[in-house]
Amino acid sequence: MEKVLSYIKDNEKRYLDELIEWLKIESISCDSTKNDETRKAGKWIADRIEKAGFENTRLIETGGHPVVYADWLHAEGKPTIMVYGHYDVQPTDPIEKWTTEPFNPTIKDGKIYGRGTSDDKGQLYTHICALEAMLKQDGKLPVNIKFFIEGEEEAGSEHSTPFVEQNKELLACDAVAVSDTAWHSKDIPTVIYALRGLCYMEFHVKGPKRDLHSGVYGGMLQNPLNAVGKLIASLQDENGVIQIPGFYDDVLPLKDEEKKEFAAIGNHDKEMMEDLGVNALWGEKGFTSLERNWGRPSMDVNGIWGGFSGEGAKTVITADGGFKVSSRLVANQNPDKIKKLFEDYINEQCPPGVTVETIYHHGGEPIMVDIDNPFLRAGQRAFEKAFGKKPTMVREGASIPITATFVKELKAAPIMVGFGLPDDNIHSNDEKLDLDNFYKGITCNALMYTEFAK
Repeated sequence: MEKVLSYIKDNEKRYLDELIEWLKIESISCDSTKNDETRKAGKWIADRIEKAGFENTRLIETGGHPVVYADWLHAEGKPTIMVYGHYDVQPTDPIEKWTTEPFNPTIKDGKIYGRGTSDDKGQLYTHICALEAMLKQDGKLPVNIKFFIEGEEEAGSEHSTPFVEQNKELLACDAVAVSDTAWHSKDIPTVIYALRGLCYMEFHVKGPKRDLHSGVYGGMLQNPLNAVGKLIASLQDENGVIQIPGFYDDVLPLKDEEKKEFAAIGNHDKEMMEDLGVNALWGEKGFTSLERNWGRPSMDVNGIWGGFSGEGAKTVITADGGFKVSSRLVANQNPDKIKKLFEDYINEQCPPGVTVETIYHHGGEPIMVDIDNPFLRAGQRAFEKAFGKKPTMVREGASIPITATFVKELKAAPIMVGFGLPDDNIHSNDEKLDLDNFYKGITCNALMYTEFAK
């Protein structure tokens, strides 16, 4: 291991130069005009993995963006670990809010700025660098490795998820190494053992067959936008409790030990309010902000439209309007069940004079790994050796939908040891990654695969 760690140190500049080259590829998976760039990013990382010494490396077509597969399976009697990540990135809009060019990576103040630095090219690349160092110095790996890298995580994994379901033998493994998460704060590193799921829906509220004059018709019929407001208001009460019957039926209550772990992190509500520029935090009554984010489901309106929103006044009753809403789900909840409960409730609450059309965009199941899982504990030990501080085991409020498919189809626990920070601005302007975390992340992964072998 001493030779491996020395090799990593000696090659830090090369690793960074290579990452910059990859980051320059505009792999925005949801933008069809960038399809060639997205494929180029997949081909780039496949070539890099093959150059690192892996076998059977190839792009595999899915009907959408291709997945990257590679393996090294010569550690007889040792576990098989699948390395998961994604080579696609989020769009850059609004571009005017960036202070650096999103696809021209910029280094300043010990950080690298650019789209994909933290989510997920930079974090994923730490695994490739670590495994390459082990192969180059030792000529072998302590465990068997498979790579599964997708190109549409930021677009819902529409084709990647069925690929896993249809290729269980190819992807069979004992655990999945994932670096696509962030610490709680720079001073409180964390390893994630649970992720929330997702149910994303859209509701179109339709009234008269054309827009109407609000003086001539006002007071005589249901205004679709008034109905939108009533429907949204009916979803939660003043205490933040979601009002859909049956919504909480499958929610696993937080254990006392978990509440103690969360509380040990400390209360950072004041700092969060200052950072976000709000005068209060809000959510389901009876739970702390961390408990709400990590252990309770949520519901948020993500968009509202309809009527006139231009400059000046227009006295109109619009013919239709609508809203989009997402729910983050916790362990034991099922997105298909929540979708049905949502749809039934909205139809029941729909005011007379309008109709509602429902569109279900996508969902993802929540996951929770046993906190005593040996691979999870191995990741925690490796992290402590690399960073000099034991990470706290926590849940995460966000989602990586395909991880639930790994649990369900491969029976493999996702081991989520990430190196991002909460202020990395993922999905926002000026996305960045701390370079110290990048380099130590490579070391951490080399140590982690050695720990996995035990």
